[in-house]
Amino acid sequence: MGFSELLEEVGGFGRYQWIHVILISLPGLFMASQNLLNNFVSGIPEHHCSFSANTSLQNASQLHPENWLKAFIPLDPSGARLDCCRRYVVPQWHLLTDNAFLNASEAETESCMEGWTFERSEFTVTTVSEWGLVCSWRPLKQMIQTIYMGGVLTGAIVFGGLSDKFGRRSVLVWSYLQLGVLGCCAALSPSYSAYCIFRFLCGMAVSGIILNGVSLKVEWIPTKQRTLVGTLTSFFFTFGQLVLAGLAYWLRDWRKLQMVVCLPMFLFFAYSWWYSESARWLMLRHRSEDALKALQRVARTNGKKEVAEKLTVQVLEDHMKKEMESQKSSYTAVDLVRTKALRRISVCLLVVWFSTSFAYYGIAMDLQKFGVSIYLIQVIFGCVDIPAKLLALASLSVLGRRVTQATCLFLSAVVIFINILVPSEMLTLRTVLACLGKGFTSSSFTTVYLYTGELYPTVIRQTGLGLVSTMARVGSMAAPAVLILDEVFPSLPSLVYGGAAVIASGFACFLPETLNEHLPDTISDVEEKWSGKGPAHSHPKEGVPLNDIAQEVGVSKELLPLKEMREVERAGLNAL
Repeated sequence: MGFSELLEEVGGFGRYQWIHVILISLPGLFMASQNLLNNFVSGIPEHHCSFSANTSLQNASQLHPENWLKAFIPLDPSGARLDCCRRYVVPQWHLLTDNAFLNASEAETESCMEGWTFERSEFTVTTVSEWGLVCSWRPLKQMIQTIYMGGVLTGAIVFGGLSDKFGRRSVLVWSYLQLGVLGCCAALSPSYSAYCIFRFLCGMAVSGIILNGVSLKVEWIPTKQRTLVGTLTSFFFTFGQLVLAGLAYWLRDWRKLQMVVCLPMFLFFAYSWWYSESARWLMLRHRSEDALKALQRVARTNGKKEVAEKLTVQVLEDHMKKEMESQKSSYTAVDLVRTKALRRISVCLLVVWFSTSFAYYGIAMDLQKFGVSIYLIQVIFGCVDIPAKLLALASLSVLGRRVTQATCLFLSAVVIFINILVPSEMLTLRTVLACLGKGFTSSSFTTVYLYTGELYPTVIRQTGLGLVSTMARVGSMAAPAVLILDEVFPSLPSLVYGGAAVIASGFACFLPETLNEHLPDTISDVEEKWSGKGPAHSHPKEGVPLNDIAQEVGVSKELLPLKEMREVERAGLNAL
């Protein structure tokens, strides 16, 4: 008997588990706000160069601003709109007359010496308008997101180790407090540098919340309910995208938005003290008395008072004996590439995780390029995740994991490439294609989470998940940085995102199928199943007597017809 049977005895998925799962999942509504926050706090308003203080507007006093701006601001290279980063050295008043010759390409221009004037209808104020992160300073806008994702990556490493040492609950409680305090500090940042530092630390806290929230949630859920609960709770992140859109539309001030999405962390911190520490972790840390108290509390909450009274430390140790013994063998990340099948799985998953995250955040972090209201596109992007995840789950059950994974990545790349060819004025079509692309990458995320857990063996599953999720963080860091390439060629970022997805779809084809397969427990299980060298794939050995083979498989040679004898021979040789 193991810990799963013990959970069933104290109520299975009872009242405690329902409350536990809901309370831990609620912060997910604001994890999307943290990951996608830069779309709104660093939104780029319409802008143009500010005029010199000694510029006279006497000649333009009777004209509408949209008209007299032509005398000060040249057209951009496309000729469709006013330039955002240049102005005329001398106002070109003749361009305002009805019969003026509009070609002013020879007029001398200069950069925005007095800064920029920002339009305030879409955003009241953002980090971009407050600190002038446009034109030559525009890469600093994308750098905010890259730094934040760097914090998420660092947090996965730091808080992952701390949770093994101090417990899931303790690190989770601390992460709530860290995100609440430092998130509010970020809203009060006096400078760009200070804001980046606070966002980095917020990213670390987000990792602590996600990793330890998932671990603490899963370790209190019976095995049978884990897949369903994991799928349903992932929708909290989806709905969180809609929450972000509503808050951003309502506030429109980056400091207020930053503050509001972090304040709920204090509420989560307040009630997180109700959580019970993982009893399994407590037992493995030789804290049997604390584990007993936690399980007795769960049993009483689930209405199993008689079970709570019968539980003893000895009962716990008897249930956990096998798991305690399995902990005597230690594994490291090196074991993920030591053997043939596991090495192939790890390499392919690293590419798939990186490209999925890379393409997902490449689409989700550049909402303004579609020419639609940024608030509306965020709502649409949030809604499209719902059918995408449901379709992914259906495909996983019918077509299998490998086909679903490769198809989702390839179709996302196709959609990204098609969108490059769509003219910028066809806003509706571009938006629809963008939604399809995000839907496919979201489906890829849903698939790879399940697929990875089924491919890695139990003894090293957590280590494998940690490795590939690290690559996902690297992808999310690289995604906003690649957007800077649009200064070189507008379609270049999309080519990079799509190309990465195509490559990953190819790697996904080399992963073994796990549909209806039992989960592997050891590294040898993986090698026997998928390396091509296990018992199911071994070549017959020469010189093995048929009598010995028949005896090995428990069948008398004399009782077998020739055809069946050959089958026994093959089976026996493999077994030997």
